[in-house]
Amino acid sequence: MEHMAPDELRIDRPPQTLRVIALDRLRAAIIAGRFPGGTRLVERTLCDQLGVSRSVVREVIRVLETEGLVETLPNRGPVVARLDWAQARQVYEIRRQLEGNAAEACAQRADAPVDAALAEALASIRDGGEDRVFAATTRFYEVIFTAAGHHIAWEIVQRLNGRISRLRALTLAAQDRAVPGPERMARIAAAIAARDGAAARRAVEEHLTEAAMLAQRALEGE
Repeated sequence: MEHMAPDELRIDRPPQTLRVIALDRLRAAIIAGRFPGGTRLVERTLCDQLGVSRSVVREVIRVLETEGLVETLPNRGPVVARLDWAQARQVYEIRRQLEGNAAEACAQRADAPVDAALAEALASIRDGGEDRVFAATTRFYEVIFTAAGHHIAWEIVQRLNGRISRLRALTLAAQDRAVPGPERMARIAAAIAARDGAAARRAVEEHLTEAAMLAQRALEGE
């Protein structure tokens, strides 16, 4: 094999990094509602908006399809997936089962570092902007599932995370919550800190029951 200079195979800007950045930005825009359901995702326009190549845009769209945020329609191409109550109800039912089980198990296994990690995530939720709130909320539940040892269940939740985040953005905007979302999550953390599994499960179920009601109202209103 012919000898090559050390710099000849160097990658100055890894394409993977650029793809991840583009993916994060387009995902965040869809979740925030800047691309409503049914919006066509035109490759050329996205290339200009994101400042990336068509190959990167195509990769990003493929990933968002697997997350349920984009769907490809005949004669239209990729569009932002519509989210209706029938789909949302299934998401909440799955969350109620998986998160309830995880919170109960977490309360039985948690220790001081778990309590501290949940408190840190809650502080970020209360103090952060929109992007930080979503990241901290994901972190909050990751701590619960990991401490519970429910790793496969967490993988399932992560696959639904795009839809969950869209619904979360929808319900966060509601002004008629009986109890604010961060306070609901604080009740979950408090039950875990008290090592009360039944109370932790109950706090999850109350949180998701109200969130589902708000989501139904918003989606059926649309």
